[in-house]
Amino acid sequence: MSTNTEHVEDETDESVLETWSEWYHVPVLGAVILFMIWVRTQAYGEFITEDGTPALAGVDSWYHWRTIQWTSENFPNTMPFDVWTGFPTGRYVGQFGTLFDQLIVTVAMIVGLGDPSPETLYTVSLLAVPVMAGLIAIPVFYIGRRLGGTLGGITSIVLLALIPGQFLSRSTVGQLDHHIGEVLFMAIAILALMAALRSAEREQPIYELLVDGDWETLRQPTIYSILAGIALSLYIWVWPSGVVLVGILAIFFTIQLCLDYVRNVSPDHVAFVGAVSLGLTAIITTLLIEQFSTSATSFGLLQPLSAALVAGGCLFMAWFARQWNNTDIDRRYYPAAIGALIALTFAVMWLALPDLFDNIVSNAARRAIPFGGTATDLTIQEAQPPDNFTQFVGDEFGAAFYTMLVGLALLIARPFLGRKFRAEYMLIIVWSLFLISMAATQIRFSYYLTLAVVVVNAAFVADIARLFDFDVRNSIDSLRQAETYQVIVLVMIVLLLFAPLLPPMAQGSTAWQQADGVQPHSDAQTWESSNQWLAENTPAPGNWAGADNASELDYYGTYSPGDGDYDYPVGSYGVLSWWDYGHLITTQAERIPHSNPFQQNAESSAAFLTAESETRGELVLDAIAAGASVSNQSNEELEQIVADADETNEEIRYIMIDDGMAAGKFSAISAWSGPDYSHYITPDDLGANEQIDRDEVSERFGDLPYDDTMTSSLYFNNAVGMDHYRLVHEDADNQSAFISYAIINTNTDQVLMSDDGTPQVRINQQLNSRQTQVELSIIQQNPNLEYELIGQRQTASVKTYERVEGATLTGTVGADAVEAGDVVTATLELETNTGTTFNYTQRGTVDESGSFELTVPYATSDELGVDDGYTNSDVEALDENYTLSLVTADGNETSAYEATTAVPETAVVEGDTITTEFEEVEFDDGADGNETDAGNESDTGTGNETGEAGDSTDDASTGDDSSGNDTETTAAVSAKTAP
Repeated sequence: MSTNTEHVEDETDESVLETWSEWYHVPVLGAVILFMIWVRTQAYGEFITEDGTPALAGVDSWYHWRTIQWTSENFPNTMPFDVWTGFPTGRYVGQFGTLFDQLIVTVAMIVGLGDPSPETLYTVSLLAVPVMAGLIAIPVFYIGRRLGGTLGGITSIVLLALIPGQFLSRSTVGQLDHHIGEVLFMAIAILALMAALRSAEREQPIYELLVDGDWETLRQPTIYSILAGIALSLYIWVWPSGVVLVGILAIFFTIQLCLDYVRNVSPDHVAFVGAVSLGLTAIITTLLIEQFSTSATSFGLLQPLSAALVAGGCLFMAWFARQWNNTDIDRRYYPAAIGALIALTFAVMWLALPDLFDNIVSNAARRAIPFGGTATDLTIQEAQPPDNFTQFVGDEFGAAFYTMLVGLALLIARPFLGRKFRAEYMLIIVWSLFLISMAATQIRFSYYLTLAVVVVNAAFVADIARLFDFDVRNSIDSLRQAETYQVIVLVMIVLLLFAPLLPPMAQGSTAWQQADGVQPHSDAQTWESSNQWLAENTPAPGNWAGADNASELDYYGTYSPGDGDYDYPVGSYGVLSWWDYGHLITTQAERIPHSNPFQQNAESSAAFLTAESETRGELVLDAIAAGASVSNQSNEELEQIVADADETNEEIRYIMIDDGMAAGKFSAISAWSGPDYSHYITPDDLGANEQIDRDEVSERFGDLPYDDTMTSSLYFNNAVGMDHYRLVHEDADNQSAFISYAIINTNTDQVLMSDDGTPQVRINQQLNSRQTQVELSIIQQNPNLEYELIGQRQTASVKTYERVEGATLTGTVGADAVEAGDVVTATLELETNTGTTFNYTQRGTVDESGSFELTVPYATSDELGVDDGYTNSDVEALDENYTLSLVTADGNETSAYEATTAVPETAVVEGDTITTEFEEVEFDDGADGNETDAGNESDTGTGNETGEAGDSTDDASTGDDSSGNDTETTAAVSAKTAP
């Protein structure tokens, strides 16, 4: 009796152990998923605000928030075309409003029982990306298990959970972006393709089976291939540019089919998988077409055409191999013939379909070839290649990157070691090599490389363990029976892979430390108050100047672009800033930016911001309104564009500039418009390798081309001396300090020279930037270096300007008292919403008859507001009238003229003319008649700027001298004009 009981207990224990041995990976996988989600949601509280407004960790996240809101309002549709960005044409949004957004809204609909509240929608959106990151562990485990058994699969997911860097930073709470969705669906697609290839190798589908209708044999490969095609289509549906994976598969199928044929293996099996999966992808992506273009960033023709080409290529290669069998040519020449045919195909495509060819080549160069980036691509931080790739991958993956390389080598060596080599191994090899190349091309693609690193390490661990007789397929039993040396090897592998990712050996932050420090995006926080002001104090688009057409621009409406450009209703207007901030303007202000992070209209925004006179800046904006593509045209060419254009109401009305645009980002802005950044920060007369003494620095660098740009004239000078721009709001919450300095070599007392022969002078460096602080610290600690101060400035972080017609002040001064060329100056003191005061000054010259004319953008009263279709300006005049002054000489007798004039708001916005008259006033005897610095803005700036910040730049339309001073006169005559 007891013996039987003991026997049953033994069997029970053995059964439990067998069950555990078969299924232990499931709780491990579940624990890893939960750990990954916990790590990424630690900072959840940072993204919950008291007032309920969104707080997100990336600029692109804000646009996904818009498309998610739009999809929620229009479920199940996603946004195809947006009129709330890319003014004056609108924008097909392409990579946004995709399956990624639809999945998030679907979950929110389920949680919200069909009608999710804004709070529910936001909560689901915050958690979606961390949950997607955790789910990546599932396909990664099964890919790893296919390469290295259960032990390999567990190795892969543990590595995935511990890796910091780009993969982690793009999958934390607040990162509402499609990147991790891409990784999840790419992993699923690769796993499905591996399963399809393995099934095809087992069942060996060939053409004759298709002819005979042997569906029993064909069923499993067909099902797996269909699933692979669906998975690949879903990946592209998440990210249209995922067509790059189709290109990678094209190379894989070409290599594998050639390899099979040379090895005397029928290529039909692999060709079957390629034809079915890619053929289905072509059909599904055809159904997704929203725009008939070959752009990689939109659902257009490129995706189905590329997939169809690969599917057709697989069929052709299989057919061609059969034809080759009928010749006496050696099989080894088959790959060369295929290579020649591929080259011929691209040549024909280059001639017959140049757009398709250019898109394929340019996207390969931009995304997968380390030396293929353009100058403008390099202005995008995430699109830059790593400065030092070896250091970069070490920081991202530790030793796991190098063990991955060993794993790839071991996979490649399998047939040479007498081991079976399956097609799925070649898929992993080709895919991994391309992901390495992509990460070397753009920093951000490190999140893709993470997949290759973790799954190939499964093969590495399995092969190393196998060398020491450890059975990775039966790892639990192997551990129970392991010898001491085997345990030591396993411990060494664990230390090699995981120790560099864990404290105390981690070189940087661990995954949980990095995720715990996540904060909302700094630009979004800084711009929030300025965008909220814009939303509340400017007319809704469509209502400008009382047009009352705002109802035609529903924020959640559906629009048809017609022939490609949306026809905005009268009363619409745009907001110009740098493209970095376009999504913030759309979502936080609900206003329409001209340029955006799609890089739409980046060239025209750059052309305005780098324009070196108001005249050119106005021409650029007029050309934008005319629908022209503005980049580096001359003023004469722009004038012709404007003259030839039909009358339009699509005007840029507001300009927003922040500290980054005025400082560090200006080099990126100039890269889009030209000339390069050095032109703006280098004196025109600076010779090559010219040495500059310390005492010459302030004089040589005190007046630079940068100071004449629209960016500098607006941001630092508050539009002083300009005709059509006025400051209407400045950020009251954030201030930025700037410093301009030259690095001095104390041994020579001259400016330190760079390797390229230019002096090391820093213009408008932000004092609060880490880069500036580090450099100043290095200079201070180096006895051979000092810095010579050129100027300091401090002003609001974000400033908003309005573009207006400007009121024209005109009148006549007695012709006998003045000479042609004398200067009339109008001055008005103003105060901003931050309490800063500054003097606006404008000048006009007198002609032979004594007449003058000048244009001013600031009003002395603000009787118009949003209800009238205009702006509630936060900048107020401190005087009821402008004061005008004249500098002249009348023989030995000095005299004065005076007048004051009010300038109503209506005159400024409608461009009215106000006539003034001077009255002559005699000075007391003995007076020298000099009005010191009449009308100059000497060192006034914005009221809190010092150094050269207050100096006015020359306005080409007034004919002033470049210094802004009245240098030709010898005595002063002041005047005030009456209306």
